[in-house]
Amino acid sequence: MPSAHLQFFLLFILLNDRSSCQTPVDSDQVVTIGGIRQYIRIKGKDDSNPILLFLHGGPGGSLLQKNDQISGKLQQHFVVVQWDQRETGETLKLNRSPQLLTLSLFYNDTHDLIDTWLKKFKKLKLYLAGYSWGSGLGFYIADRYPELLYAYIAISPVTDQWTSDSITLAMLKGTMGKTARRELSEVKIPFENWEQLYYHRKWLLKHEGQKFVSLSLPKTFVQSWAATWFDVFVQSCNINLFKSLSTINCPVYFFAGEKDYNTNHSITEEYFNMVSAPKKDLFLFADAGHGLPETNPGLFQDIIIDKIFPATFNPDSKNSR
Repeated sequence: MPSAHLQFFLLFILLNDRSSCQTPVDSDQVVTIGGIRQYIRIKGKDDSNPILLFLHGGPGGSLLQKNDQISGKLQQHFVVVQWDQRETGETLKLNRSPQLLTLSLFYNDTHDLIDTWLKKFKKLKLYLAGYSWGSGLGFYIADRYPELLYAYIAISPVTDQWTSDSITLAMLKGTMGKTARRELSEVKIPFENWEQLYYHRKWLLKHEGQKFVSLSLPKTFVQSWAATWFDVFVQSCNINLFKSLSTINCPVYFFAGEKDYNTNHSITEEYFNMVSAPKKDLFLFADAGHGLPETNPGLFQDIIIDKIFPATFNPDSKNSR
């Protein structure tokens, strides 16, 4: 039998070797997806940890500048991947999309990126988080390729957007002043043009307490945004998951703010109750609105780490890490 000193020494070496096997990853990369160069940021404590891919909102709303804020804790347990989709942020700086923007184009980009990253890290599955607009891309992947996901995390999700916008429009007409009611009277659901979207979102921001709506949502900004995004945004809103996606064949988790009037939390709750999945849960944030990962980043990440991860990750499965 080895002496107690030798046993301690061997244990020390073993533990030291295990810790030295961790390889941190922190890099910005450009990959060719869908025929164009697209920008990816990867960050994690250990590159052997499972991948967590974020699909940002907007459309056109990069999360790169907020990456550490919304995923700093997650980076200790996952390889967090942030992606600027085509016509967005760093990807837009690299190149414009030569193709007309359609949902199918973004669906294909998302699947190609997942396929690329699983092969790169020699994984069979990853975690997928879709935020607002990005939730629609995530639901598509969860529907068509559930075998690629440990779980899908839907954040402030788009499930039946026209019903959500109708609820909000009625609320605004009933609570805002004369000027608001005059402008809101021009709004039709579904939105027929960018100005209707502008008036809807302008008075929603005012309702949520924005004092300087003209500065936080300038009309010229919405007009410029709409030139790129309005058509594909409407395509996304036209999808009603209550009619098109009653079953998801992977674990699915919903995050919703009870003060979210953009993707109304009551619609999210109704869809959560309806949809069938192997595992599912709904996490409601009483004091949060649409941007809950940004306003409540600590609790948001803790739930993923402490509840979703242990319930869905099997470290003993083949090639799971």
